[in-house]
Amino acid sequence: MSNQQTVAVWGAGSGLGLAVAQHFSENGYQVIGISRNPSKSEETLACCQQVFACDATDKASVEATVAQLPKDAWIISTMGSFGADVPVDYTGHRYLIDALEANAIKRFLLVTSLGCGDSWQFLSERARQGFGFAVREKSLAEAWLVSSGLDFTILRPGGLINGPITGNGELTQGIEVHGVIHRSEVARLVAQLLNDDNSVGEIFQCVDPRVERSY
Repeated sequence: MSNQQTVAVWGAGSGLGLAVAQHFSENGYQVIGISRNPSKSEETLACCQQVFACDATDKASVEATVAQLPKDAWIISTMGSFGADVPVDYTGHRYLIDALEANAIKRFLLVTSLGCGDSWQFLSERARQGFGFAVREKSLAEAWLVSSGLDFTILRPGGLINGPITGNGELTQGIEVHGVIHRSEVARLVAQLLNDDNSVGEIFQCVDPRVERSY
């Protein structure tokens, strides 16, 4: 069944963002893919009806890109910058959130990670040392979003690994969870949340208890 709802995926060039773009495309949505250099990904070009190149750490670039998006688009961001020279996690999302507000684009789903916000207390010391900086940056992005006027949903997945949709990913709120989840399963849950008006203003976690990380 065709669904003409437009979704704009920030971070669509690889990883989770690409999985999200592919999922929505396969389910009949109009997909706009946004990344630093989308032309480098044949997969992104294949699943998106339109692509924009945007450096999210550049305020003017973000504003120019958002100005071209449909007012009724669903905006999804999976942007992250683990190991990058210039982190996008907070700054890029602050620019994006501000630009969405300025352009009256309301619906936004932000994907961060377990350990963000009030789930920081559940991160192990090893995890805090390994990627705590990125988690803290993402937490700042969450706080900026929560204080905005957008119709937001926040999703904090566990460790991301490749694999098929399982249908077993579990959404929870406010409890301690640990684990991993396939990127494609996160994409399915993103679509589920965006299609549920009750998810507006809510923060969820997700892991797949039937999937184990392989080393």
